Amino acid sequence: MTSATDSSLTAASVNATAEEARAVAEAARETEWNRPSFAKGLYLGSFDLSLIHPWPQAKADDVERGEEFMARLLAFAKTMSGRQIERDARIPDEYLAGLADLGVFGMKIPREYGGLGLSLVYYGRALALLGSVHPSLGALISAHQSIGVPEPVKEFGTPEQKKEYLPRCAAGAITAFLLTEPDVGSDPARMGATAVLSDDGGSYLLDGVKLWTTNGVIAELVVVMARVPAHTDADGTEHKGGISAFVVEMDSPGITVENRNAFMGLRGIENGVTRFHQVRVPAANRLGREGQGLKIALTTLNTGRLSIPGLCVAAGKWSLKISREWSNARTQWGRPVGQHEAVGKKIAFIAATTFALEAVFELSAEMADAGQKDVRIEAALAKLWSTELSCRIADELVQIRGGRGFETADSLQARGERAVPAEQLLRDLRINRIFEGSSEIMKLLIAREAVDAHLAAAGDLASADASLQDKARAAVGASGFYARWLPKLVAGAGMDPRSYAEFGRLAKQLRFVERSSRRLARQTFYGMGRWQAKLEHKQAFLGRIVDIGAELFAMAACCSRAESLLRTHPERGAAAFELAEAFCEQARVRVDEYFEQLWRNTDDGDHDLSRKVLDGDYAWLEAGVLDQSEGTGPWIGDASPGPSTKETLHRKYR
Repeated sequence: MTSATDSSLTAASVNATAEEARAVAEAARETEWNRPSFAKGLYLGSFDLSLIHPWPQAKADDVERGEEFMARLLAFAKTMSGRQIERDARIPDEYLAGLADLGVFGMKIPREYGGLGLSLVYYGRALALLGSVHPSLGALISAHQSIGVPEPVKEFGTPEQKKEYLPRCAAGAITAFLLTEPDVGSDPARMGATAVLSDDGGSYLLDGVKLWTTNGVIAELVVVMARVPAHTDADGTEHKGGISAFVVEMDSPGITVENRNAFMGLRGIENGVTRFHQVRVPAANRLGREGQGLKIALTTLNTGRLSIPGLCVAAGKWSLKISREWSNARTQWGRPVGQHEAVGKKIAFIAATTFALEAVFELSAEMADAGQKDVRIEAALAKLWSTELSCRIADELVQIRGGRGFETADSLQARGERAVPAEQLLRDLRINRIFEGSSEIMKLLIAREAVDAHLAAAGDLASADASLQDKARAAVGASGFYARWLPKLVAGAGMDPRSYAEFGRLAKQLRFVERSSRRLARQTFYGMGRWQAKLEHKQAFLGRIVDIGAELFAMAACCSRAESLLRTHPERGAAAFELAEAFCEQARVRVDEYFEQLWRNTDDGDHDLSRKVLDGDYAWLEAGVLDQSEGTGPWIGDASPGPSTKETLHRKYR
């Protein structure tokens, strides 16, 4: 393969059209639904409570091993200092070594490969515990286990790859996942990194620059996504190439960690910029087939996204503890501040939402562990909803703490008060709305799955390029689908006051969820009929559709969780029902607002206004301030292939 071929490939990738980008994304989607999905049903007006209730039960052996591990992890976690990590902006090597000794880096790796083989539930609980010490610990483990080398190798690796890499990972070889580039985020069609197959077919030459490589600064192994050019074998066999996944040793010649990035939060995170220049990667290190890289990445993320909701649970629990203790200790106008309604509502929101955060995570994880349901949408909803609501919790905690919420823990302690890092929590949580798919991208991904049945039924009606004749034929086919489907949305169990009686006081909440599920499906249908092929551009409308489904999913999870706790922990039953009911009442208000905003909004006006802003029509409004970032560098850094001019910052902890 010549360098000219590489250059033309890179240029074509960077200049990918909207159609090409859409084609790449669609090709990577999993289109088969071989197992039932509770959340997918919600968007289609089918509220099948039996898919999540009774609450999934873990295997006794998984629980026993999980509890034993959590006890050992708790003992070690108590020896670590989150304050030290925050001050030094680095996780001490002895912490990493201690975690390796405990088997933390192999929590999800099967025992036959030296891992602990823990369930997703206990994996998430472990992340929550470590994240409560410092969120950088959670980010480290999550990036390694959820999206780093272990998961894709476990799911897609050959027997030889599993034997070679999984024991190393379990023993403490930290790993990372490298997809993002300076000009490539959620649009992989623009990917510039290339992997060119050698003439003898024995290796690939890897070139490119990867940005925000979490764990990349200290990783021993990484999964790299790169585009393989189309090529022809000596016998004339043609290969299309495409975005592919490779396991790469970080001590390979030609790899340079050029920068260790610093952020507003997660100060201990080992995140960098990594350059690959003519890095020779054995062909045996390719995961799956050429062109299968994005599918591998998306499949890995299906359950990998559940790590972040686990960390959000920790944030909620800690915020609840601090808000309760502080609001009882602080007195204003003759009463503890928590007894004033303005503060009390914030405490109620934190308590109810924390119960929901735990219910959403544990339900999704239990279903993933059981393996009988398709949890693609559940995991995506859990990630989207948990990150948004946990950020609101952190913001409310800072407000409850007042000026002390804005003050750092070190400053509080220096003047003799309890070192509560509320402001740090707010900074640390903010990235979760961007990690592993921003909230905006997550809504588009979920919406694509939610309206998939409509798109399939509509056929060419949903295609902007279809002819009038094609659209006419599609209309006939669509009418048959909707003639069967729409009548099912008229009535359901939610209209019968006797439905879900086994849930007692929570029955009315489930009836609301059932009614709202059918209403949601009808509204989606109306949107499809109104905009047809233009629906994909109505991102605000689709976002509200997704938000409604997320709240309904959380409500159902809370009700199932409360009923389960009543049976398994009767002493907590009454309190669980109170928390579940409080959350559902709060969520209902949000759901009603989302429904109203579907058709009563400022979307069209905002769209026009934003276009004029981008065209510079209101540039005069920016006068009167100084922008001291001007002249400091380009908006997007240079990612041109070539040798590095910098000393590598890569380091080993062991």
